[in-house]
Amino acid sequence: MTTLAEPVAETGSPTPRSRRPRRRRSWIGWGFMGPFMAVFALVFLAPIGYSIYLSLFREQMVGGTSFIGLENYQRALSDPQFWAALGRVSIFLAVQVPIMLFLALLVALAIDSGRLYGKSFFRITIFMPYAVPAVVATLMWGFMYGTRFGLVANINDAFGISFPDPLSPDLILISIGNVVTWEFVGYNMLIFYAALRVIPPSLYEAAEIDGASQLRVITSIKLPAIKGAIVIATIFSIIGSFQLFNEPSILQSLAPNAITSSFTPNMYAFSLSFSGQQHNYAATVAIIMGVITMVIAYLVQLRGMRKGAEA
Repeated sequence: MTTLAEPVAETGSPTPRSRRPRRRRSWIGWGFMGPFMAVFALVFLAPIGYSIYLSLFREQMVGGTSFIGLENYQRALSDPQFWAALGRVSIFLAVQVPIMLFLALLVALAIDSGRLYGKSFFRITIFMPYAVPAVVATLMWGFMYGTRFGLVANINDAFGISFPDPLSPDLILISIGNVVTWEFVGYNMLIFYAALRVIPPSLYEAAEIDGASQLRVITSIKLPAIKGAIVIATIFSIIGSFQLFNEPSILQSLAPNAITSSFTPNMYAFSLSFSGQQHNYAATVAIIMGVITMVIAYLVQLRGMRKGAEA
């Protein structure tokens, strides 16, 4: 019975099987990533870690700073001012964001249709409010809202009528939503328009051969193709809604009866930290809002990806 003989080296001993040479780890990539990671850790991870650290303590006039564990979180979850502020921005998100994204999508589709004359002019004009600083835009709209001065007052005097006060407690959230929509419609329009421009022209040619109408082209080609851009714009808008601060903070001096220091969670945390000297509790409110924003944004992204996979 014959057997295969093992290959023998010159010394007479069997040669080991050839092994694949181990790849030497290259640190060049980490060298390029190093500066970014250092800045990311310094300006993002470190503040979050420090906020979590602050939220576990309580500073008292008697006894100094003491470790209290999760008591600040228990306090926040039973704080009516925090829940009222969270409910207010949730209503703002549920109403303002769909309206803003719908208007941005409508404008983007109109500009991309090719039937709008002077589309470059319209694109720049609609985007221009985003270039206006939020402080300037809010002050401009705030003075227009005034019933004793500005546009509303002039209309009331000219026609002898009395418009409802846009800065009243019942209408202040709508007024803020109008300011935010005016600011960010152009920004979201640009996201949608950029996504529309990368759709292959062959799809439009095939639809034209099949005799598809413009509405069918929009629903069957354009909207499915820019679904990713819609999800991204929605996530950005959700984050912006939960971070609402500039507009109500600036309008507070014009509508002190409608906008309190706890009008939004961010205003509440700012007031606790800089007016109430409750840095630990303010950090707790900020951490809770960060977690809520992250969870909702992740759910929206997950749902958008699932719909994209099904399509």
